[in-house]
Amino acid sequence: MITSPVFRGKRYAVLGLARSGVATIDALRASGAEVVAWDSNEATRAALSGVTLADPLEIDLAGFDAVVVSPGIPLNRHPIADRARAAGVPVIGDIELFAQARGALPAHRVVGITGTNGKSTTTALIDHICRTAGLPSLAGGNIGIPILAQDALGAGGVYVLELSSYQIDLTATLDCDVALLLNITPDHLDRYDGFAGYAASKARLFAMQSPGHRAVIGITDPASAAIAAEIRAGRADDVIALPARGDVDQSDWPALQGPHNAQNALAAIAACEALGIDRPAIDRGLASFPGLPHRMERVATRDGVLFVNDSKATNPESAAPALAAYPRIHWILGGKAKTDDLDACRPGFGHVVRAYTIGDAGTMFAELLSGEMPVEVAGTLDAAVRSAAAHARPGDTVLLSPACASFDQFRDYEARGQAFRDAVEALA
Repeated sequence: MITSPVFRGKRYAVLGLARSGVATIDALRASGAEVVAWDSNEATRAALSGVTLADPLEIDLAGFDAVVVSPGIPLNRHPIADRARAAGVPVIGDIELFAQARGALPAHRVVGITGTNGKSTTTALIDHICRTAGLPSLAGGNIGIPILAQDALGAGGVYVLELSSYQIDLTATLDCDVALLLNITPDHLDRYDGFAGYAASKARLFAMQSPGHRAVIGITDPASAAIAAEIRAGRADDVIALPARGDVDQSDWPALQGPHNAQNALAAIAACEALGIDRPAIDRGLASFPGLPHRMERVATRDGVLFVNDSKATNPESAAPALAAYPRIHWILGGKAKTDDLDACRPGFGHVVRAYTIGDAGTMFAELLSGEMPVEVAGTLDAAVRSAAAHARPGDTVLLSPACASFDQFRDYEARGQAFRDAVEALA
């Protein structure tokens, strides 16, 4: 794990005991810090051993050096923000702890990737290209691997961090050598003062950078273009603006198909060039990249029908690229809706042969799509897979790209993707 002498002798309250919370506790204690921890779930608390349990809403926070909260805690609604502010204690996340620990780590560089969509693929791709080029590298952050849980890299290493807006909100000193903003579309608006507040959260990644560090920004949406223009006004030489993808040959990148992956690849290329990686090594990395689980993952081909798991598409904007990538699609969608429309997916409707809706949003989505294509309210993922397989013909694609969160029927998008794999495997 990553430890640091900067934490020795300090006191921290950790709120939220999911993966990043547990990794935070382990790293702080191993560094010689005093830690109290809490989670609203009693079973989660009971599973934690050797740590003092105390609710930071009920204890005196005076004298604590920080409250470290899970990114999933909504600071705009949770009382911990006001309580910590009254005590004069900062509220931070594990990424900020990593930023504070950097001074004691061997010489390294940090690449930070944010955006509404494409973060995980771009993060994994940059990490893969770095490794292909012979650079010590590891991916962490929102991609699912807590950064503090991993062993520190040796000299010359590259930390590649996927950063959600929530994680950026909890970070004050992360100075990325290369910072990427892929795009901004409406998402998580329940946590912000409208879309402008959400965009401002993304922009903070660049505000933390030192002059001379590179800012790679996709400018295909107005909010991202405005951020690029603002940064360029003060740091013109630092900004690499990525326009629309144009005509990109993806034929040598088997795991990077579809227009969205062309943009992800262009962002990764720009970041890796900023790190000094030569183009032949970058090309080798693009060609050998295996792709991500649950993101346009080719699960199987049965009787000429391709089954694709895109469970990580948790909003319409992130589902739209998969609809553009295949010519004849049997589309499985639904779950816990984040929006009441599918307008972002409309450009791909012409590729959909039939739709199969599941979960809480099933009826609503069926009504939205009924005038556009044949629709079946399947209800469950198993039923949708069986029906789609029965209707598909050779050359078709059965695509799980839900355009929804998973929490109505599954623990998370990974569990939903695994259930899709299992359902495909169970087909007679």
